[in-house]
Amino acid sequence: MQKTFAVSGLLLSLVGSAYAQTEEQRSTLSDQKEVAVTIYNENLALIKDQRKLQLKRGVFDLAFRDVSGKMRPETALLRSLSAPGSLSVLEQNFNFDLLTPQKLLEKYVGRNINVIRTNPATGAETTETAQVLSANNGVVLKIGDRIETGMPGRLVYPDVPVNLRDRPTLVMALDNNGAQQQDVELSYLTGGLSWKADYVVELNAGDDKLDISGWVTLGNTSGTTYRNAKLQLVAGDVNQVKQRIQITGSNIQYSPAPKALMKKEAMAEESLFEYHLYTLDRPTTIAENQTKQVALLTATGVPARKELLLAGSDYYYQSSYGDLGQKMKIAVFVEFENKESAHLGMPLPKGVIRVYKKDGAGNAQFIGEDSVDHTPKNEKVRLKLGEAFDVTADKKQTDFKKLAAGGKYNYAFESAYEVVLKNAKKEAVVVTVQEPMPGDWEVLSTSHPYVKGASNTAVWKITVPAEGSTKLVYRSQVRY
Repeated sequence: MQKTFAVSGLLLSLVGSAYAQTEEQRSTLSDQKEVAVTIYNENLALIKDQRKLQLKRGVFDLAFRDVSGKMRPETALLRSLSAPGSLSVLEQNFNFDLLTPQKLLEKYVGRNINVIRTNPATGAETTETAQVLSANNGVVLKIGDRIETGMPGRLVYPDVPVNLRDRPTLVMALDNNGAQQQDVELSYLTGGLSWKADYVVELNAGDDKLDISGWVTLGNTSGTTYRNAKLQLVAGDVNQVKQRIQITGSNIQYSPAPKALMKKEAMAEESLFEYHLYTLDRPTTIAENQTKQVALLTATGVPARKELLLAGSDYYYQSSYGDLGQKMKIAVFVEFENKESAHLGMPLPKGVIRVYKKDGAGNAQFIGEDSVDHTPKNEKVRLKLGEAFDVTADKKQTDFKKLAAGGKYNYAFESAYEVVLKNAKKEAVVVTVQEPMPGDWEVLSTSHPYVKGASNTAVWKITVPAEGSTKLVYRSQVRY
């Protein structure tokens, strides 16, 4: 009799457990009141998902559906907003093993399913019981006393295993000692969400002013959609230790730039710790497997400066080299100041700046691009756009001699150079010649004035006439 009661108790326990699993409470996107998404630069995002739920009292399982499929479950935190302290999370399981025909087959290895075959001549169906032996690179079935591979017919399963979900789901065992209807918030960190800044610049005809538009490009491969989300972006290099960090949000205050200088930004900006936080002024939907762009900034009439640069090397100041190059390329740079007086003054997230200029017919043509790092307010933005076609240089060493070598570190060298700058344009240009000089150096003589750009750099500004050339000649001495 005792054995009978024990078996009956075990059966009731199993039935109760199965009933609890099938009767778990579910929360879907239809319960969602709002969602806030904060995206960081390194494939990291903070999600705050608020939902209104009708909760059971006591202990029960809550299946929180449509979370990110790349959630870091160890960062998940559920709290009640309307009844703080009334909810306790006893256990949680993140089910990201999503329901597919292959996954379903794999879960039934070692278990029985039904195989339904259809007679092609009569259309009659027959059903056989089969045991799934393997689901690796195909299926292996045991039907009666024979083994079959391949798909012999339609496979019919008695149910869906509880650890397979059609959507990413966080299942939590909760203890609710508060009200049945509550507003709750689930916050967690996730991968699969990214953003980057892209900028479009148009130079004017004189290359001395530009218009700039900034865009934020969002990517979502997290496995879920964030509908009407409050979007915030953090620009900065956030440290991550073993993929475990804690980040909290912040309220935003925004003071727009003067309307005469800049249009109203779609994204407000403020400092957050040692980073910068950008907030979209309206909700936006970030759909699953979607790339979208939102406006970041617009500014017109930004003062700019173009520079043609011939940069040298320091190796030829220590030995005899003769010819140093013919038709050497001249790099083309454009720079501008990120400050309010230049119609900007907003911290610029890192990204790619693409530059255009209108041709004679008024059509904008692409003239180069460069990547920039995070640029604070009042800093200079310098872009290398390419190399000049019509401006070149011939360079040679015309003299070299060793003056002293008395000891391991007592060397002195004197050398002379000739740089011929050629300009095939119909207007004059200014070329910056930048020479890095090693050791203790001085320019003994020069055909054009120079400045000491840094402790190891001599800089010349050379005007080259239209369809003409200019020769720079100088002699230097270096000591070690």
